[in-house]
Amino acid sequence: MKILYNVTVKIDTALNTEWLEWMKSVHIPDIMATSCFESYRIARIIGDDDEHGVGFAIQYIAPDMDTFQRYQSNFAKKLQTDHSDRYKNHYVAFRTLMQIEEEGNRS
Repeated sequence: MKILYNVTVKIDTALNTEWLEWMKSVHIPDIMATSCFESYRIARIIGDDDEHGVGFAIQYIAPDMDTFQRYQSNFAKKLQTDHSDRYKNHYVAFRTLMQIEEEGNRS
């Protein structure tokens, strides 16, 4: 069963453009290079912009729980530290892990 790993981030407004570029050019490619995820998507949260920042959800799809656990055990700490060191005191984040029950496409 596929696993959806969602990371919701609220980044300071003044840094959101630079942060998004860094996510696309460095951080997400580093995560995808672990081979633990099949795909990802970045979504800007509508209606979430305020004096505290801009909200984004980054979603990664792992093929199964074992592969996600491999990511957690072998890669997550370093990658999360890279992000927190670069943007310390300029963001808040939380992570949600979900089991995908069904996927559909428009036919």
